[in-house]
Amino acid sequence: MKIRLVMLDSDPVYLERIAAALGKKYMDKLEFHSFTDRQKAVEALRSGRADVFLADEAFGVERSDIPARCGFGYLVDSPDVDSLRQQRAVCRYQKADLLYRQILDIYSENAGRQVHLKADGTGRVLLFHSVSGGAGASSLAAACARHLADAQKKVLYLNLERFGSAELFFSAEGQMTMSDVIYALRSRKTNFLMKLESSVRSTKEGVAFYAPVRHALDMMNVSYEEMKELILALRGSGTYSDLIVDLDGPFLEDMLPVYRLADEIVWVGDGSEISDIKLTRAYEALSTLDAGTEDGLADKVSLIYNKFSNKTGRVVDLLEPKRLGGVPRYEHMQTAEIQKKLETLDIFDRIGS
Repeated sequence: MKIRLVMLDSDPVYLERIAAALGKKYMDKLEFHSFTDRQKAVEALRSGRADVFLADEAFGVERSDIPARCGFGYLVDSPDVDSLRQQRAVCRYQKADLLYRQILDIYSENAGRQVHLKADGTGRVLLFHSVSGGAGASSLAAACARHLADAQKKVLYLNLERFGSAELFFSAEGQMTMSDVIYALRSRKTNFLMKLESSVRSTKEGVAFYAPVRHALDMMNVSYEEMKELILALRGSGTYSDLIVDLDGPFLEDMLPVYRLADEIVWVGDGSEISDIKLTRAYEALSTLDAGTEDGLADKVSLIYNKFSNKTGRVVDLLEPKRLGGVPRYEHMQTAEIQKKLETLDIFDRIGS
């Protein structure tokens, strides 16, 4: 299926250039039609089927001029303008892939919540969780995503921490954030898979991620059942070979819906006495909840020691058979420097082996 895109702009050179740029990367996804005459563009919308219409604001097109089933946005010159006359604003001067994501996002708002999962939606889910807190699970999860991307894997890093921030580890251009994903998940008014595709960002190294929420409360109110639905949609899309899920907080029974989706569960500790006690009790709790079920969650758990000190650190006897290895403490380094160190470790190749 191709999205039928109609653009109205007074500059024919711009229309030719954007048609070439979009056609080069998205020929199989977009059917492009362009106009420099307002009347002809509106007539084309009414006589034929258009999915998305983008018009230069100078033409004075109103939403009432356009069929309700057609998504609409104004073309503007500034990337800082989000809306105009209560309609979406789209900057004309941006990279083709960013423009495509906005077109896709506008289309998803009118396409309904149809979700068609691919038969090959078998992406691996790796869950990183620091049940003892403060052990650096996010740093390891992000480094694992980079490590897999270096191995040419299609990787998505999904930060589900209440106050986490993917931008600490990854950066890429884009306008949509995790807030848009959460709204789509709850609203049931958009095509959710299209919203996921239009909102994702990708680093030059090939790691896909969602920018952090605009407001902290957006993430605080997300339930574990909603997290489960999000992971299911991403895995079922068939887009990614590996989903790296970053979860925070103490281990809770409410987390089990998310835990059950994981192919591998990586717990992170630092070898301190407090960390070891919390890990031991969490594993005992998980084993008890797992008993009598077919989930096999306890068998999926493995352990990485991060910021481990050979002088003061101790290993958890109960989890010793599940230990993947240890990572030293890197002193006086910024996050980016630590990531470069971590992503080269072969410890991530042992997950699930």
